[in-house]
Amino acid sequence: MDKTRHAYNLAAQAYHELFHNEMAEKEYDRGLLDAFAARFTRGAVLCDAGCGPSAHIGRYLLEKGLRVVGVDIADRCVELARAYNPEMPIVQGDIAQLGFSAESFDGVVSYYSIIHAPKASIGGMFLEFRRVLKPGGSLLVAVKAGSGEGFRRELLGIETEIYFSLFTEDEIAGYFERAGFGLDFIEKRNPYDFEIANERIFAVGRKA
Repeated sequence: MDKTRHAYNLAAQAYHELFHNEMAEKEYDRGLLDAFAARFTRGAVLCDAGCGPSAHIGRYLLEKGLRVVGVDIADRCVELARAYNPEMPIVQGDIAQLGFSAESFDGVVSYYSIIHAPKASIGGMFLEFRRVLKPGGSLLVAVKAGSGEGFRRELLGIETEIYFSLFTEDEIAGYFERAGFGLDFIEKRNPYDFEIANERIFAVGRKA
């Protein structure tokens, strides 16, 4: 995780400039998040796990009347996310070891955050998401589709070292099921023209 922290400290500003308003261009994602938000009553508390420097996914849900807490491992991402989202609590932390009590949240969103972890550690992350969810709580995960994992030597054109994992639908379904989630939804979409050319996988499950 030290490499992830370092890479995103370097790339935080560039990431924000590129992606802070991306939801305006992603009709599919807006529909997905609208459906996810509809699972909760107004004022429910969600965790945006790996919120990044914009915390724009959390902010989208916040604007639906939900309460959202953002978590990110990178100092600079936390600093920027707090500046751009003063109404949203943002804390620094590792999504593999969330600093919250058990059953703290009604929902957890992991939007392209587990992609920077080795696959051998992903099962533990799902168990951690389950730990902080209330009974019946919901988890939304977004990843890039493909096969393989390993270090790459750049992030957004910035020279650094960061881990990337790509997943199949079967792999993601397996993580949900082994962690004790009922899988309600899993779907793949093609990338938008302005995105990196990987298909995306979206999955939603409920804590059994």
